[in-house]
Amino acid sequence: MSLEHDAVELAGMTTARDRMLARVGELFDRLATLPGIDGIVPAFVRFHRELIAAREAGNEDGIETALARLYCVIHGSGGAYAEEERQEFERLGGYWCHAGGLEPLHVAASLFHPETRFVDYGAGNGFQGLLFQYLHPHRLTTLVELSGAMIEQGRRLQALLAIPEGRVAWAHASIMDVPPRQFDVIYLYRPVRPEGEGRVFYEMFAKEVAQVSHPLTIVSVADCLKDFLPPAFRITYGDGQITCFTNRPPA
Repeated sequence: MSLEHDAVELAGMTTARDRMLARVGELFDRLATLPGIDGIVPAFVRFHRELIAAREAGNEDGIETALARLYCVIHGSGGAYAEEERQEFERLGGYWCHAGGLEPLHVAASLFHPETRFVDYGAGNGFQGLLFQYLHPHRLTTLVELSGAMIEQGRRLQALLAIPEGRVAWAHASIMDVPPRQFDVIYLYRPVRPEGEGRVFYEMFAKEVAQVSHPLTIVSVADCLKDFLPPAFRITYGDGQITCFTNRPPA
């Protein structure tokens, strides 16, 4: 199926979610044409063939499954942690290589505006945040990640997506070291367990966002924040997997 055909389908779609999936599909089609893509994202072409086959069969569920699998292939690509990075990760009680999936891209779409400052804590190779920037261009995407090798992979992905350097800030740091109050949209896929040293992160995080005086929304996947956030935050979306918390800043 050609990109032109996808564009026609995109114009005829009626839901924002369908349009998002079509745009992601167009992106994956473009990536599949790049020479050496398998050298950057191993097995990308093989998984892209599953997407093509699902389209040819007119299998809508199969198309969405293939898109999700390609997303996971990209988000899971990258290097290993250095020994000291691994030790810090384990000390904090981190989770290994969880990918948020495509649904947050739709759920959080309305939160993005030209001046939005977005952050992903524990971003891995940053593909989730890069997709937010690709689909909903905004002032700055900050990607906080402990692994230098994953950040190197993220920079490669940023180049593949043709996202300008000035739109993405890579923070090679612990999630403990980047204060959340400077952002407008925060994305968390439970970067650490809410116990031990990980609990310290959530307590620090809640204390910081309680002092925010501007509108702030936290998009939490596999949420455990509700036990820590102050009363100023209310749940504005919840589906059992994704929970959005929005504050009530002073008038």
